[in-house]
Amino acid sequence: MTKTRTYLDYNASAPLLAEARAAAIAALDSANPSSVHSEGRAARQMADRARRSVAALVGGEAEHVIFTSGATEAAATLLSPDWRMGRSALRFSKLYVCEADHACTLGGGRFDAGDVVRFGVDVNGIADLAGLESVLAQHDREAGLPLVAVHAANNETGVIQPVQEIARVVKAAGGVLIVDAVQAVGRISIEITNDCGDFFILSAHKIGGPKGVGAFVGRSDLMMPVPLITGGGQEKGHRAGTENLSGIAGFGAAAEIAAAGFDAMDAMRNLRDKAEAALLQQFPGAIIHGKSVARLANTSLFTIPGLKAETALIAFDLAGIAVSSGSACSSGRVGPSHVLKAMGFDAEEGAIRLSTGPETTQADIGRFEAALADIAARRGGRPKAA
Repeated sequence: MTKTRTYLDYNASAPLLAEARAAAIAALDSANPSSVHSEGRAARQMADRARRSVAALVGGEAEHVIFTSGATEAAATLLSPDWRMGRSALRFSKLYVCEADHACTLGGGRFDAGDVVRFGVDVNGIADLAGLESVLAQHDREAGLPLVAVHAANNETGVIQPVQEIARVVKAAGGVLIVDAVQAVGRISIEITNDCGDFFILSAHKIGGPKGVGAFVGRSDLMMPVPLITGGGQEKGHRAGTENLSGIAGFGAAAEIAAAGFDAMDAMRNLRDKAEAALLQQFPGAIIHGKSVARLANTSLFTIPGLKAETALIAFDLAGIAVSSGSACSSGRVGPSHVLKAMGFDAEEGAIRLSTGPETTQADIGRFEAALADIAARRGGRPKAA
């Protein structure tokens, strides 16, 4: 992420914000936030400020934020058949997940594989509401309640899901909805106080915070999953272990910046559209996945017929452009991702993802355009611009 290169892979990880770095460094010398002495209370104040900031990012309450080591741990905690409602046990017998979900929810968490049911998406990557309604209608309520997980915005395509409509379907079936909001927060308005789900999953490093810290946020704490990590009483007993205060402080600082950053979305959309126009000029047959539906302003996933994504990725990298071939969690694979397969796209080429951020400039997109022209020229396509 140096000045000599162009970074267009924000969906994998956003560069660390200066404010988040400063907050994390300031917390490194802190005491244990569980200690009752003055130093411990000062550390607790750092954590409390971060908790308020993260909650505010999604319109939630600070006391309903549980910090974790990342979104994957948050998902593993929430995707459990065993919950508590106050002092009473609560059982979820089936987990329903979207086929285009991130791997951390698609894997089913603590549910047995046989108790995980998948529902599909259409050719644009939008969740099949009728399909979800159908599988939920078959749910055996006597065995337990239904738990549903879905992403608010896809990490590969940027396609935005109709979360409120999904929530209505889930509530009508008496279920609970977990929303993976990792890519959505700071980019679209999504509030847990609205009918948008019961729990949100968040990650710090997607919004310019440190890696290795995330959270889940609930509408309330009356109903909670049985803890994944037990031990001490940290995080109100919902996640044991001494808090990663430097990570949490950095997360809070990044959340404050993200909450005020929606004005940058129009500029990012313009840059994304400019990049896509250049793509279609050089490769008129290119496919932009999810282009006809609502997408995140910063995200473009495209396929160039006849050009493998891995080959294009190497060419961009050699040109000093950092893009990806889908999710950072599985970008080493060959062929299309599970997201594209769920959308009915199974060509061998795979796809390239471009994702911008607030720091992305016109010059960055200009360098992307130049790299496209070089690739086209080497393939015997349109001549390189003079």
